[in-house]
Amino acid sequence: MRQWVTVLGATGSIGISTLDVIARHPDRYQVYALTANTRVEALADLCRIHLPRYAVVGSEVAAERLLALLPGQDISVLVGESGCCEVAAAADVDAVMAAIVGAAGLNPTLAAARAGKKVLLANKEALVMAGGLFMDAIRDSGATLLPIDSEHNAIFQCLPPAPRGSLESAGVRGILLTASGGPLRQFTPSQMKTVSPAQAVAHPNWSMGQKISVDSATLMNKGLELIEACWLFDVDDSNIEVVVHPQSVIHSMVEYIDGSVLAQLGNPDMRTPIAYGLAWPERIDAGVSRLDIIATARLDFESPDEKKFPCLPLARQAWAAGGTASAVLNAANEIAVAEFLAGRLPFMGIPAVIEEVLVAATIEEPIDLAVIQAADGWARQQAARAALAYSVRFQAS
Repeated sequence: MRQWVTVLGATGSIGISTLDVIARHPDRYQVYALTANTRVEALADLCRIHLPRYAVVGSEVAAERLLALLPGQDISVLVGESGCCEVAAAADVDAVMAAIVGAAGLNPTLAAARAGKKVLLANKEALVMAGGLFMDAIRDSGATLLPIDSEHNAIFQCLPPAPRGSLESAGVRGILLTASGGPLRQFTPSQMKTVSPAQAVAHPNWSMGQKISVDSATLMNKGLELIEACWLFDVDDSNIEVVVHPQSVIHSMVEYIDGSVLAQLGNPDMRTPIAYGLAWPERIDAGVSRLDIIATARLDFESPDEKKFPCLPLARQAWAAGGTASAVLNAANEIAVAEFLAGRLPFMGIPAVIEEVLVAATIEEPIDLAVIQAADGWARQQAARAALAYSVRFQAS
């Protein structure tokens, strides 16, 4: 029987890669729903190819445009977050690719978890913002959670199958979380002050959206992944070492108490972890070229420069603070990155804004989604104010 798959964030890089893998296996998978926010023309193109039952867009205006682009197509169009939640939790759906970037993906991803779906988690913010609530939803519903970020997918593959109890009891000493170092790895501190949006999004190895590309350039992406790994694998950040690996061939490693280190290697192509998640516990062809280990020739490793890239220690600080601190971190980062991409905030203003908001935040226990959303909203307002003030000071200097 074919599995019905909903793709949340279908027009992004992860969504496109997911649909590529699905199209390679029409005997195994069928698209149930595709969602996008404003990229109506791109979504219409995907709908014509993959013929989902449902499509979801961000507004009524976008829905009218989409319907006009799909005359005669038997596709129901839904609107907004409620529509995304509906197609994530629908009874016919077997698997949900959660690939909406940022906090906007939290509620639909939670809906899939609460409905007991196979959740292919590419939206790290669901765990960064609401890790406890999300993991509770997975356990309570019996959902299957499969990490899609290449690093977490690699860790998942290198861990013992179904470890009982803690990872320590399974003989795991620690996790080595790899980072490419991004496009600015070799920039000097003085060069960092004048980084342009074009430079920040020019990732040397991966093809990603603008926001996640900037996160890679600041190393905030690795900080968010560190928090995500703590929730996914039930470890503290002290058990996770971030290692810069510029070639992005080793996607992460797991160290065992007997001295063994297991690594997952592959070309930097997100179709590999996507295919692994879709077919788990089996494996299927992902359309990815074979890794030529001879041509690769060398693998380099170094420690991250946390003075030059302060977003990484800020993420550790938020994890240590607990409560809503990670939600505050994520919200402040989203606003700061948006201001940078819009040309209103210098690159090094991103960590400065985040730190200012974190210091000012009142951390609460995230007992429910309302508390988390309130912290998120407060942090966004504070970050917008801090970004404006920082920009004014920077221009004056």
